Amino acid sequence: MLGSGVAGLTAALRARELGLRVLVVTKAAVADGNTRWAQGGVAVVLDGDRDAGDTVAAHAADTLTAGAGLCDPDAVARIVGAGPAAVGWLRASGARFDAGATGLARTREGGHSAFRVIHAGGDATGAEVERALVAAAGAQSVPVLERHVAIDALRTPLGEVAGVTVLDPHGVPGLLRAPAVLVATGGFGQLYQATSNPEVATGDGLALALRAGATVADIEFVQFHPTVLYTPGARGRCPLVTEAVRGEGAVLVDALGVPIMRGVHPLADLAPRDVVSAAITRHLAHAPGGVDDHVFLDATGISGFAARFPTVSAACREAGVDPAREPIPVTPAAHFACGGVVTGTDGRTGVTGLYAVGEVARTGLHGANRLASNSLLEGLVVGQRAARAVAEDLAAGVLADPRNGREPAAAVAAVAERDSLQRVMSRYAGIGRDAEGLAVAGSVLDLSTEDSLLWTQEAVEDAALTLIAQALVATAARREESRGCHVRSDFPERDDVTWQRSQAIRLSPSGQPVLADPVLEAA
Repeated sequence: MLGSGVAGLTAALRARELGLRVLVVTKAAVADGNTRWAQGGVAVVLDGDRDAGDTVAAHAADTLTAGAGLCDPDAVARIVGAGPAAVGWLRASGARFDAGATGLARTREGGHSAFRVIHAGGDATGAEVERALVAAAGAQSVPVLERHVAIDALRTPLGEVAGVTVLDPHGVPGLLRAPAVLVATGGFGQLYQATSNPEVATGDGLALALRAGATVADIEFVQFHPTVLYTPGARGRCPLVTEAVRGEGAVLVDALGVPIMRGVHPLADLAPRDVVSAAITRHLAHAPGGVDDHVFLDATGISGFAARFPTVSAACREAGVDPAREPIPVTPAAHFACGGVVTGTDGRTGVTGLYAVGEVARTGLHGANRLASNSLLEGLVVGQRAARAVAEDLAAGVLADPRNGREPAAAVAAVAERDSLQRVMSRYAGIGRDAEGLAVAGSVLDLSTEDSLLWTQEAVEDAALTLIAQALVATAARREESRGCHVRSDFPERDDVTWQRSQAIRLSPSGQPVLADPVLEAA
């Protein structure tokens, strides 16, 4: 099992409950995944603890709306419908959520029609979920191999996955043989200069799955969170200002105090994230008040801000901002990959022995834009289902004998220099793309890559980022429309006649990402 976020640890714990032998492999410490940075919460409609009139069907409808025509309705129904039971399992595993006047405290985030996002520690939900799962894994003696990065899958002559190659912290290679490999390595926010993701979010698992023969889809849909804390010249992970701040009444304004979302969308500041991020980007293009790289989130009307949002408050204090007295400077940043390895809602991929869950997977839940706080929900639900799928496949005898897994040839891959890659992707493949810019990005990537041996963690990460950048540019250039979090300035309208479908990417025999034909049709 690769990765130690909510999806991976949920799968590991459920697999142990089913009697399977499990090894969790993570390239950092077990608690260093993306999950702990999630602030908002878990979107779920609980039995007997919900807003009046709210339903699972309404949650599913909001998800479909946010996904802009590319969600799989069956996947949405299955995952959202399984949410209450999954959250019940999580609470039984030790997670503690904030209490309200009656039942659990709930907030509302962008795109939601009701207050259905449960949270922990005010704005530290991910940290609490991670704490509970890590503690449960420790209590059940789940073995964890820390600070080992996976490079490639071991494959049998028939193409089945039967283990992985890894590097230890000193660059010493090793083999791990197993009849099933579950990838739960998160997203690839480090593809961009500014992101809410931690430094480990470099897409290694996505690249590994591609090289193992898996299909990837919807890779062009990268959600930019509208509000990360702005600090001049910031690079890498930037502190998130959770969407729940707007759910509690904060308003986005420009340097002159003019509300940005007024008249843009019926939900105003609580519009879906793609709408808000695009509106901020358009607004900054006109640079009101001479400020052209950030806007402001006015939360001065929220009483008890520090108690409700302690994580955001601490980050603001460190940056010299007092949210109780002044607006918070914010800007959009790369946040969530809506696409990934094509799977069912059980984590199965098209490659025998390979499973994927969490942000690295494309289940059909998110479509062209993720609904806020659906990611922890997906990790919980699909993580449990994937463990059951592995158990079923083992019992049915469809998985390969690990002894038949062959070590890949010398690990060599095309690698671009990371700083240059991040610059070109941020400039030409972020919010607001066009054909000319994407052509420039593709050309720069083609000309700047060099073959490199993957004998360090940095080389593995850079190879993954390079491969994903090439795939993203190819799909973004082909999709000549604007939909969800894919915004084309030269094709500003949504085109349901031609483009209400997902694009699939596979690797050619030479290892280059190519658009698969036919493309995947949206359900």
